[in-house]
Amino acid sequence: MADRLNALLRRLPEAGVWCLGLIPLAWLIWQVLQGGPGVDPVRGIEHFLGKTGLWLLIACLVIPPLRLLTGINALRHRRAIGLLAFLYIVLHLTAWIWLEMGLYWSQALKDLWKRPYLFFGITAFLLLLPLAATSGRAAIRRLGPRWKQLHLLIWPAAGLAVLHYLWQMKIISREGWIWLTLFLALLVSRLISAGLRRKKLRCDSPRAGKPATDSPHGQAKLP
Repeated sequence: MADRLNALLRRLPEAGVWCLGLIPLAWLIWQVLQGGPGVDPVRGIEHFLGKTGLWLLIACLVIPPLRLLTGINALRHRRAIGLLAFLYIVLHLTAWIWLEMGLYWSQALKDLWKRPYLFFGITAFLLLLPLAATSGRAAIRRLGPRWKQLHLLIWPAAGLAVLHYLWQMKIISREGWIWLTLFLALLVSRLISAGLRRKKLRCDSPRAGKPATDSPHGQAKLP
């Protein structure tokens, strides 16, 4: 099963991932043309864009453990999925500033004061900005090993996005608890994986200042 899925994923071009990822946006546009999603169209648009961005952000975090657990390898599409997540989050923020606040920045600042959970969402967006800006091959080459360190920002960004989603609820729904549980499970998985890698590196590296021996008498092993 995993081999068949991997074969399909290898044949799927990046443009195909983008086409699939834009289907929710096309559906939302169709809903708006039909009169808007829900009783409150503006709030419906905001929530739909934000939740789609959060799903895609979580999908980026799922890809590595999915590969370890099932053998399904979607790593080559992680960049496209991450950029799609960033696109939906940008649209979510734009919908709030434009449709809800009417581009009145003073009103937006007052809204931030009244609804503190907005700080979590905006901070998550700011953390994702450098990730989106350095997602290209040229940036990867230029940053070298620092690129992986920079892209660890996806974890606090995703955590803040989940908090932003939960905080705006008066009562946390079942879906909200699913988001939180899924993120915490992925975070624990990541910490365990990182700990195992560090342990393996320590075990594989030779002890400093102690020559390797090939006999019980402690003779230094010659190259």
